[in-house]
Amino acid sequence: MSLTTCTIHVAQRQERVVYVSGDLAKALRLAKTRSVTLKLGSKSISLGLKLLKKSGNHLYLTPSIYSQLRLPRTGTTLVTSSNGKELRLGPMIGILTSVVKGSSAPFGSRTDFIRQFMKVGSDRAFYFGFSPSDVNWSQGTITATVPRSEGGWVRKVVPLPDVVYNRLPSRKAEKLASNNAFKQRFVRQGIPLFNWSFFDKWDVYNLLEGTDAFRHVPESRINPSSSQIKEMLDKHKFIYFKPTGGSLGIGIYRLTYNPQRGYYARFRRSGRNVLLRFSKFESLMALLNRQSGGLNGYVAQQGIRLIELDSCPIDFRFHMTKNSSNQWVVAAIGAKKAGKGSVTTHVRTGGMLMTPEQVLRQVFGGRAGEVLSHSKEVAIKLAQDIERNYRHTLGELGFDIGIDKNERIWMFEANSKPGRSIFKHPALKEQGRASLQYIYDYCLYLSRFRARRDS
Repeated sequence: MSLTTCTIHVAQRQERVVYVSGDLAKALRLAKTRSVTLKLGSKSISLGLKLLKKSGNHLYLTPSIYSQLRLPRTGTTLVTSSNGKELRLGPMIGILTSVVKGSSAPFGSRTDFIRQFMKVGSDRAFYFGFSPSDVNWSQGTITATVPRSEGGWVRKVVPLPDVVYNRLPSRKAEKLASNNAFKQRFVRQGIPLFNWSFFDKWDVYNLLEGTDAFRHVPESRINPSSSQIKEMLDKHKFIYFKPTGGSLGIGIYRLTYNPQRGYYARFRRSGRNVLLRFSKFESLMALLNRQSGGLNGYVAQQGIRLIELDSCPIDFRFHMTKNSSNQWVVAAIGAKKAGKGSVTTHVRTGGMLMTPEQVLRQVFGGRAGEVLSHSKEVAIKLAQDIERNYRHTLGELGFDIGIDKNERIWMFEANSKPGRSIFKHPALKEQGRASLQYIYDYCLYLSRFRARRDS
């Protein structure tokens, strides 16, 4: 397969012909061809081919072919040819999300992130954002939100993409059968879609059960009975009680048992950290039943004595992505120090963002590098084992990982659409950019826009 970049121009001619410079024809091995099929995403047109005595990689389309093909813009992009008879322009990378039409921030709070992503390889791909209601399946088109080179956004009708990056933001909406069927239509048409849906906490437990990596998952119980909670408290002395579909640390309780003093519940209420003590287990259960409306929809998870700084527990967010070779890589790691009296390490509850090197040097001294390397190996193993048992395509994962005082690595949560708050740390901005480059590279892999050595 031949792959190169080319510059697309519109030539004021009438013929049903694509004009290709000599250098581009040579790079794509088109010399002996009189006609080609030109493809953009799901759209293809059969055309005559004419060679131009012009240096550089240039491709000229007539105005009617340009509009028929529904190209989002002129300028540079990748072009590939597998047999000298078919030219694919692209890739067309569609970002599935919710769209606010006519807004200067069409993707809401995700607009800045999506704009940053669209800048990666913007001269070697066509990017657009879209929501489920933008797709016209019978026409094979999408009314897309496309970035303008001078800034801002424009709505354009484009073909179905080569690859879909799913960033739908609503957990509730994604559970709808209609949304599932919508995503399946892409897969049925041979269009890869990655990051299928949000994980529930119990999904990850099931995906890892029976794998090598399962030993890094704390003991957990879904929809626990009060007797199971008591048994776990007797055994571990403290546990976490979490909603299965929660995120951002909302609705989490840290439950502790001290044989001399009774039971404690630490949680967040009305923007404040709360600590309550109960002499009887039944009183603790009454609180949980009252506050959470029963034990269904919750997971009880073994508490782990994590490494600490200033008597505050530390955990780590590992941002994992696939790369151009379809391998998992650790794109970035942020260390999170819990706020005083907080149940979680989230920054919005008083937590502090640090680099892993800062933390591990203080805790492990000269062994910091070794501990960090080991934790990266574990994170890659966890990603591989989750992917092996997951029936959809994954492109990125976020792990909440802890290290205990014996240097054992624990994975508390896995997110299939990880947030990007760790990249706000000045020292992690470069890793934030690298993570977007990896996602772009993975889009090239999935859409088969890659050189022979990667295929």
